[in-house]
Amino acid sequence: MQEVQEQKNIITYKGLQEYEDELHELKVIRRREVAQKIKEAREQGDLSENAEYDAAMDEQRDIEARIEQIEKILKNVEVVDEDEIDTNVVSVGCRVKIRDIEMKEDLEYKIVGSTEANSLKGKISNESPVGKALIGKKVKDTVSVETPAGVIKYKVLQIQKAN
Repeated sequence: MQEVQEQKNIITYKGLQEYEDELHELKVIRRREVAQKIKEAREQGDLSENAEYDAAMDEQRDIEARIEQIEKILKNVEVVDEDEIDTNVVSVGCRVKIRDIEMKEDLEYKIVGSTEANSLKGKISNESPVGKALIGKKVKDTVSVETPAGVIKYKVLQIQKAN
């Protein structure tokens, strides 16, 4: 029987630090806080109609689910060293400036692994349609990205280290 190879979670050092900090916060501080809430709610007596107890138990489930999620991400992580990024081509960990050719609009993104992606913070995944199209491209290259609204063409203007 062939073993299924789990996909590596590509992440930057900064992203790794953020996950480790969140995991520490959840395990050390939040677990203790919610245990105290549960204890106080239990001391109020009848648990069948105790909204504080139900809320605390829900919070505990959410915390444990998030801990499990982060541990799963970190178990199979591949860290990208942003200091060793080749700025001649677009890769995970770099910041890329592109121009939407039709709209004549410049956009700037940091290319990150899927677990770190956050479009509101300008971080796009290497697995997203735009990220995938940009990976391996050089300055002055043009890429076409299939979107629900049609094909959008981007020109790579600049590639730099994200720091």
